[in-house]
Amino acid sequence: MSTIPERIKEYNSNRIPEYTALKYQQMAENPFRFFRGTCHLYYEDLSRAHSLPPYPISWVCGDLHLENFGSYKGDNRLVYFDVNDYDEGLLAPVDWEVSRIVTSIYTGFDSLGIRRKEAEGMAQLFLRVYSTTLAKGKVRYLEHATSNGIVRIFLEKVDCRKQKELIRQRTEEGRGDKLQLRLDKVRFFPIDKGLRKSLMVHMGQWMQGEPLLRDRYQVLDACFRVAGTGSLGVRRYVFLVRNTKDPKKHLLIDMKQALPSSLGPWVKHPQPSWSSEAARVVAIQDRMQNICPALLGTTQFEGDAYVVKELQPTADKIDFLVIRDRYKDIACVIEDMAFLTASAQLRSAGRQGAAVPDDLIAFGSDHSWQKKLQEYAEAYSGQVKKDYQEYFKAYKEGYFTWYR
Repeated sequence: MSTIPERIKEYNSNRIPEYTALKYQQMAENPFRFFRGTCHLYYEDLSRAHSLPPYPISWVCGDLHLENFGSYKGDNRLVYFDVNDYDEGLLAPVDWEVSRIVTSIYTGFDSLGIRRKEAEGMAQLFLRVYSTTLAKGKVRYLEHATSNGIVRIFLEKVDCRKQKELIRQRTEEGRGDKLQLRLDKVRFFPIDKGLRKSLMVHMGQWMQGEPLLRDRYQVLDACFRVAGTGSLGVRRYVFLVRNTKDPKKHLLIDMKQALPSSLGPWVKHPQPSWSSEAARVVAIQDRMQNICPALLGTTQFEGDAYVVKELQPTADKIDFLVIRDRYKDIACVIEDMAFLTASAQLRSAGRQGAAVPDDLIAFGSDHSWQKKLQEYAEAYSGQVKKDYQEYFKAYKEGYFTWYR
């Protein structure tokens, strides 16, 4: 088998080099950031390990980890806390999804300096709440009115953020006192003038197909956007649009290239035939989330498929670094993540080849698999640390250096 650096470089070879270099930089920060950026390694290793017996096939987000839960404003304008990234979504064994997030608990806690004993307890808590939720067969969701503890405080805080504040932070005055995107070269980067013009024309045409935007918004600007870890290097753009009936109102729209799921080569179960990778991502998100983000849709630009959604001031995630010594708060978050994971699988059950609810209920009622899954996740977290050390050594030696 190829070395860890070779496997990583090969997987990312179809991405934009200068932005993939940012991904490599972030992955070098610690083992958890490395884990977030190497979903493909996880499933390649899992498929070869044969450590987990086959269990019901379900729709999965594919890259479930501690930082893949967050807040967002739904198309009903309420703020929710849920799984928020479905780029790797596919039909896969339910325990593949669960094993990844349990591994992320061990890896993430270790990177935060939290004792292994606490990680073990939180891993057990996640598995217990996840299984209990499946066994009950009852779907739950989290919005401000149904949340408790630290997540309720978190949602109250993000709900106070206003669109005007986001626009103020991400824009500046240009020629003729018109707003333009602020190119800080941290989140927003400049693009070629020709590409910018083509993108703006394309987004204007896309908005004509959206009832909430049609004949009401005008595209003012476009630039390249950097966000996340695993998706760094894919083509991603942000648009500033203005309400033509109320010029003081603006929106930011995100357009992100959709690539094939990293689970694809390793999942043997037949998959539906999607019209595009973006259609796959949006369809799975639509069936797994209780309420989808505002303006969620798809488009095709210059031969590539993209997922489109509103960029929101309410988008955020729990900062475990802030609460790392507050174990009751951590436990509250882990419980919420567990029942949200189970609820998403129940919500999408029976769709296009996924197991029916009764099969998931039976799986949740069977506790025989939990110990083996936890043992695998704990052992693999040690493998993540070794892989990270190999990667970090190669990174420092310049193996991933990019030259224009």
